[in-house]
Amino acid sequence: MQRNIFHRLNTLRPDKIDQQRLIIFLSLIIGLASGLAAVMLKNIVHFTNYHITKDFHFEKENFLYLALPLIGLFLTVLYVKYFVKDDIGHGVSKILYSISKKHGNIKKHNTFSSMIASTLTVAFGGSVGLEAPIVLTGSAIGSNLGKIFHLGHKPLMILIGAGAAGAIAGIFKAPIAAVVFAIEVLMLDLTITALIPLLISAVAGATVAFFLSGKGVLFSFNLIEPFQLNDIPLFILLGLFTGLVSVYFTKTTIFIESKFRGIGNAYSKILIGGISLGILIFVFPPLFGEGYEALQEILKGEGKDLINEGLFFSLKDKVWFFGLIIFMIVMFKAVASAITTGSGGVGGIFAPSLFIGGFAGYFLAMIINLFPFIQVSESNFALVGMAGVMSGVMFAPLTGIFLIAEITGGYQLLTPLIITSTISFLTIKYFIPHSIYSKRLAERGELMTHHKDKAMLSLMMVGDMIETDFTHVDVNATLGDFVKAVPKSKRNVFPIVDSENIFYGVIFINEIRDIIFEQKLYDKTFVRDLMFMPRYIVSPDDSMENVAQKFSESDKYNVPVIKNGKYLGFISRATVFSNYRKLLREFSEE
Repeated sequence: MQRNIFHRLNTLRPDKIDQQRLIIFLSLIIGLASGLAAVMLKNIVHFTNYHITKDFHFEKENFLYLALPLIGLFLTVLYVKYFVKDDIGHGVSKILYSISKKHGNIKKHNTFSSMIASTLTVAFGGSVGLEAPIVLTGSAIGSNLGKIFHLGHKPLMILIGAGAAGAIAGIFKAPIAAVVFAIEVLMLDLTITALIPLLISAVAGATVAFFLSGKGVLFSFNLIEPFQLNDIPLFILLGLFTGLVSVYFTKTTIFIESKFRGIGNAYSKILIGGISLGILIFVFPPLFGEGYEALQEILKGEGKDLINEGLFFSLKDKVWFFGLIIFMIVMFKAVASAITTGSGGVGGIFAPSLFIGGFAGYFLAMIINLFPFIQVSESNFALVGMAGVMSGVMFAPLTGIFLIAEITGGYQLLTPLIITSTISFLTIKYFIPHSIYSKRLAERGELMTHHKDKAMLSLMMVGDMIETDFTHVDVNATLGDFVKAVPKSKRNVFPIVDSENIFYGVIFINEIRDIIFEQKLYDKTFVRDLMFMPRYIVSPDDSMENVAQKFSESDKYNVPVIKNGKYLGFISRATVFSNYRKLLREFSEE
């Protein structure tokens, strides 16, 4: 019965159904599935964490903080190593890589593996977020559904984006921010063809979340103090501050993760990372897990409850000390997040960026309020600071703006959100050219989603464009033999090979025109004396970006394709350009 259903689904190809209607239908299914996955993940992590930590107080000195992160990292690494057997860290980067280099193909296990691994990491105190794993889950659902229906590259990209939008909408119940995230971070083309499926998926994901978990969101915070126009200069200052914090977060994460990559033994990584993370959480309990509960505390003005009373009880009420603790939490959250992922944990930087932004905004507001003639809302600064750091770290100012606007239930802070997010983005852009998601891919030349020419070239394969209608000549042939071969060819270039098809060089007929009619040379001159080895040679395994670069550097219209020394054919500049134009027209169609 199940096999018959699957077979019937598998035969519903785009040529049998209107493709746009199919994409819309699939985006609805993907949104519902992604929203359900988001709700499941949040609840599983919550209940797992509850049963682990129900017997000790969050704000008290407790030595379980030293052990739990180590246990979580150990379980995560064991699960990934022996069950998944694949790298599933950095979920958003995985999606960007699959779009750039894998034609949108995301492995089937990504529909569930990152959910299990992130549960083990975060529920035991790993200082990362659940958003990236669930985004990878949603995008994997979209990719694999698209493959079942044999969709082409463009609709497959749309379904991957729909999965990401449905997942974000399910996590935050913020459909507009979810759509903006898919466009801004995954760099999907903003066309009606792409936008409608994203909207449908995001609304479906948010609806599932509302239906299963009520109207409450992560920050069900009602704005008490309105935005004042005379605070604009201070929000500009907040933008600069959160931009610099974003630079610190990005550079710290990349540095610490690179150090952990240098540790060859996986269990050494777990031990070093688990102990280091446990100590940080023991000293600063708000670093435990995602940190959304700690954010709620500072938004409600109850930040002092976050201090570890066992260590700092006597200094708890001193303003200068409380400010120092908040600043240190901002600094060490980046360290804790990088240690978690670097030592084998699975999670994302979505939640850490919101956490750091909230605490950074709260800290700046505390400093400003020390001046008797200025008073600002600490909660408003915390909320806008969240958007500021998210905008900087993720290079996604619009996502930051709309996310905070939606989760706070209104747009009263829209003006300061725009100011701070924009300035934060421009600030980090001055120091770092790529977001934390795309930096490694960009350094390896594998980031295509942010470069449309590269994206087009990545879809073209050398093997599909090899031309074999060139007349080849034996390496031992004479000029007379070569002249006999000329009338058989419609080309002006002749590959020179031996009996085993080993490539020795080429002869361009224009370059020997002065001797081709000298019959006295026909038996005395050999092609080996006339041929030359081209400077540029293509392998069928080369990327089309490399091929395009070779055409750009040379004045040749045809380049030989050689594999293991054997001649396969030629690839021509005209064929590459023609295929590029064809793909460009396909992607431009609505």
